[in-house]
Amino acid sequence: MAPETAVHLEPMTPVALLERTLRVFPEKTALVYGETRWSYARLAQEVGRLAGALTRAGIEPGDRVAFLTPNLPELLVAHFAVLRAGAALVAINTRLHAEEVGYILDHSGAKVVFCDPELAHQVAEAPGGLAHGPLLVNVQDPVAGLTDTPLDGPSYQEFVAGAPVLEIGGAPADENDLTSINYTSGTTGRPKGVMYTHRGAFLNGLGEMYVHHLGRDSVFLWTLPMFHCNGWCFPWAVTGAGGTHVMLRGVEPREILVRIQEEGVTHFNGAPTVLLMLAETPEAQGLHFDPPIRVATGGSPPSPTLLARMEELGIRVTHLYGLTETYGPHVYCEMQASWEGYDPAGKARVMARQGVPYHHAIHLRVVDEQMADVPADGETMGEVVMRGNNVMRGYFRDPEATRTAFAGGWFHSGDLGVLHGDGYIELRDRKKDIIISGGENISTIEVEHTVVKHPSVLECAVVAMPHEKWGEVPKAFVSLKPGESAREQELIDFCRERLAHFKCPKAIEITDLPKTSTGKIQKFRLREKEWAGYEKRIKG
Repeated sequence: MAPETAVHLEPMTPVALLERTLRVFPEKTALVYGETRWSYARLAQEVGRLAGALTRAGIEPGDRVAFLTPNLPELLVAHFAVLRAGAALVAINTRLHAEEVGYILDHSGAKVVFCDPELAHQVAEAPGGLAHGPLLVNVQDPVAGLTDTPLDGPSYQEFVAGAPVLEIGGAPADENDLTSINYTSGTTGRPKGVMYTHRGAFLNGLGEMYVHHLGRDSVFLWTLPMFHCNGWCFPWAVTGAGGTHVMLRGVEPREILVRIQEEGVTHFNGAPTVLLMLAETPEAQGLHFDPPIRVATGGSPPSPTLLARMEELGIRVTHLYGLTETYGPHVYCEMQASWEGYDPAGKARVMARQGVPYHHAIHLRVVDEQMADVPADGETMGEVVMRGNNVMRGYFRDPEATRTAFAGGWFHSGDLGVLHGDGYIELRDRKKDIIISGGENISTIEVEHTVVKHPSVLECAVVAMPHEKWGEVPKAFVSLKPGESAREQELIDFCRERLAHFKCPKAIEITDLPKTSTGKIQKFRLREKEWAGYEKRIKG
């Protein structure tokens, strides 16, 4: 006799967020892309059709389905349809090289690969990635004028044509089944596949809805790539809130401003570099959004200077911190009522901290090498560790890396920070980025925040460079605002007026900064440049 279903227990899944919104707001606008506007009834139909097409194509529970596209409607659909079919979504970084794409396709074993025409070469040339013979599907984009089908396979419309439309609903067999595999950037080796679950995705979606005040009147602009931590779980959060998704193929400041004003955008997300681009575009000069636009930023700590500028624009920034391994955000800087009365500079200083954990993932510590908590003095550095409902299930097909990451029963972030007396954490550096000069620790973040206070500086990245006496010393790489100029010594002197001299950059290079697709500055490339051949030089 089959066991009775527990009335009090239903497996969690983010698909339920669409199911609920379909019931409550079927005719509300769900998606805008160019002239395309879908209601939630239409979005649910497209989700059901893709889920049916995947099932018809032989996709079974546990299989992987890959997408290599910009922020298109089809990728939003996939965040529900692939899960409804019982499979796991592998959304791939659009700026990876063919070799990296090939590794991900091979490692994940994706059975179907959906690809944008502009990115088709990354799949066609992927070494080893097609060895297991996945079905290739061309995702055309008429809005961008991309109607070619360069890969040997059907178009998206041909793939879904005539497929049964599955109903939206139904719980997974196990809420710990995979929703998706998100591959890390691979800057220190092969990328690792981070496994998300139905339970984790559902709870993180609810967390985003609450923290960022998402509701039925929210209009969310997709400046953050959906391939990045599944868009920080916002595809599920905005849908669950009944908000409107405004799709954006690429990030361009003028287009962002147009969409904000034409669509009544209330929310968007992005790295600090996206906010910088927006602040510096001429069309933003003199603008002040009222009511304020809510923006979540993460990736690197925004400087107090940048936060103050956002305040001037009427952009209310929530500073987030997390990793791919924590579904994106794990921590946010919650505004205290007493801070509201601070002047812009004072408010920016406290808001630049990373903050406190989300409500569904409250376990957060700063620990020393023996896993003991450091004093909450805002000075003693330790590693940030976390556990709870928004930590990954583990690394796909990599049990050894999983064991290392979960040593001692906590996820080890590799980030160094301090704990303040009010319970807020503040990052000081990545373990690999901290500069140890003559035995003294130097936070690159502290130096960067000082450099960007100079009126001519747009962005800054600080890394260690070799030094015969001190072992290593800071070097700053700086990009300037358009039309501005500054000399190296001028910037060094500027820092020496504001920092202990041993912390000041010993060299400054004015250049374009290398970045990831999500706007993070790739410090490892700058560091490799400085240290290349160093052992050879000092030996002879």
